[in-house]
Amino acid sequence: MLIIPAIDLKDGQCVRLKQGLMNDATVFSTSPGEQATHWLEQGARRLHVVDLNGAFAGKPKNEHAIKEIVDALGDEIPIQLGGGIRDLDTIERCLDDGVSYVIIGTAAVKNPGFLHDACSAFPGQIIVGLDAREGKVAVDGWSKLTGHDVIDLARKCQDYGVEGIIYTDIGRDGMLSGINIEATVKLAQALIIPVIASGGLSSMDDIRNLCAVEHEGIFATIAGRAIYDGSLDFAAAQAEADRATQR
Repeated sequence: MLIIPAIDLKDGQCVRLKQGLMNDATVFSTSPGEQATHWLEQGARRLHVVDLNGAFAGKPKNEHAIKEIVDALGDEIPIQLGGGIRDLDTIERCLDDGVSYVIIGTAAVKNPGFLHDACSAFPGQIIVGLDAREGKVAVDGWSKLTGHDVIDLARKCQDYGVEGIIYTDIGRDGMLSGINIEATVKLAQALIIPVIASGGLSSMDDIRNLCAVEHEGIFATIAGRAIYDGSLDFAAAQAEADRATQR
């Protein structure tokens, strides 16, 4: 089980939001490059980066901060990037700049033809982020709830050839209320591609509970607010996950 630290970018700074609300942001660092280096030194094996301004604007807005992160990490660990990536030119630019995986969210729901083209053009490098509340997918920075069932949509994405699915329970994100294990397992069981759990990770119990169901196809979990406010020690969490995998 991989624990993936998240860096959420707003106006060039590293922040965390509560339930995706842009006006409820806590700034944790003004230097994205230093923050990325910190997680690398703590033993991170992958980094999750989100351009929050881009998610709302529909096009990347934090290119300078993203470049700072890429330059800081070099080729040390893969970076997966999401937020406002809605055309093939943007994907190509991100990958050329050193990002390893591109996360498509809203565009995967609104423009499945684009997702299909992206998977064909950049095989093995496209991840879909599905954000849901009570089983229904949300789009546009979580501001709009659709009628799409998350499992049905995930299966369609799988058919297109995506590398994996990031599943976020948006009712829990940033709230430190615990991962929605049941919903994440249900999704993973319906797919053959890996699922990355997201939203609400808060404790070592969450890590242990996820490791117990890793065999269902849950490859990793994204750690956000908990590793920033100190309620979860990142290095200890990854060590615990490694021990659980070896048992």
